[in-house]
Amino acid sequence: MKPSTWIVNARPFGGAPVDVRVDGTTIGAIAPHGERKPAPGDIVIDGALALLLPGFVEGHTHLDKTTWGMPWYRNAVGPRLADRIENERRWRGESGHDAAKASRALALAFLRAGTTRLRTHVDIDTDAGLRHLDGVCATRAALADVLDMQIVAFPQSGMLKRPGTRELLDAALAHGADVLGALDPSSIDGDPAASLDATFAIATKHGKPIDMHLHEPGDLGAFTFDLLLDRVEAHGYQGRVVVSHAFCLGSLTDARRGALLERIARANVALLTTATASVCVPPLREARAAGVTLFGGNDGIRDAWTPFGSPDMLERAMLIAMRYDLRRDDDLATAFDCVSIEAARACGFAHYGLAPGMRADLVLVDAETIAQAVAMRPPRRFVMANGVPISPEFTR
Repeated sequence: MKPSTWIVNARPFGGAPVDVRVDGTTIGAIAPHGERKPAPGDIVIDGALALLLPGFVEGHTHLDKTTWGMPWYRNAVGPRLADRIENERRWRGESGHDAAKASRALALAFLRAGTTRLRTHVDIDTDAGLRHLDGVCATRAALADVLDMQIVAFPQSGMLKRPGTRELLDAALAHGADVLGALDPSSIDGDPAASLDATFAIATKHGKPIDMHLHEPGDLGAFTFDLLLDRVEAHGYQGRVVVSHAFCLGSLTDARRGALLERIARANVALLTTATASVCVPPLREARAAGVTLFGGNDGIRDAWTPFGSPDMLERAMLIAMRYDLRRDDDLATAFDCVSIEAARACGFAHYGLAPGMRADLVLVDAETIAQAVAMRPPRRFVMANGVPISPEFTR
């Protein structure tokens, strides 16, 4: 019989000390510290009264684009969204950017910092075809025993404006992508009804969920949102759609936003925020009060779009707290929820949490409380992913 691994004298979420028994890839038992004894031959790891947290969840990133660990990218791109899209597609084509190498480097950095579940968007376009998807699929396969990765087939250059993209998205879902992405049906594709109809046609054909980037501001974004919700209801896609960014929700009138949030809640559509400081963001407290799941992610990390970001989800929780003016300890715990339980729920990651029967994804940090962990972002004392200890030097 294979020995168990025990993490002893650790404090889940800052509570009383416990001992956690891990059997293979699963949390087998959690008991008050000292109540149960490891069997001869079991592996024992001293938690030393550290804060015990579940593995972190990155709800929205772009592993295929990153330059993490590579030479500095000199950004001289124009100010428009279209400028950034064209610049990135040109740069990746001219540089021969290797999505397999790039995604593996950043995925490993996420793992070492305690992220064990991750949703990444991968560009699908008529220039690169499925090349970037192939690279990220290779990373997913290499890390499958430790990192639970969802791949979104994402039309970064639009769907309707580049003929052939629909067919590529269809092929991407057949080829291994888990989720269908979409982008600004009004401002990028120019025909929101046709764009959304095509999105739902592909998604329902494959039985895949949808994650749409919606940057459109104000009333335009709200108009697109209503069209999306019409189709969620018509196709029975409640609980299977995420809207990423949703900037429009931060600039509507109170009455318009409130009515839209009520409809979003009824459709069980989740919202993803990066808590960006540069534009309006969906209101966290109001969304939660309406019953809407709002969770967090980094978006791009050191790529042709941005020099910022890091694979530390405690840092992202801190940035969420800062953007939403979360200062109380309980509010900081809410920010942590955005990169843990709320992100797992929104993305559909199963068997998540600190309880027997859950996947053994565990993180120890030297902090008294969740609030201190978010504010201070201490080094990870110990990381376990799917029952596998992840050292600071872990590679694959």
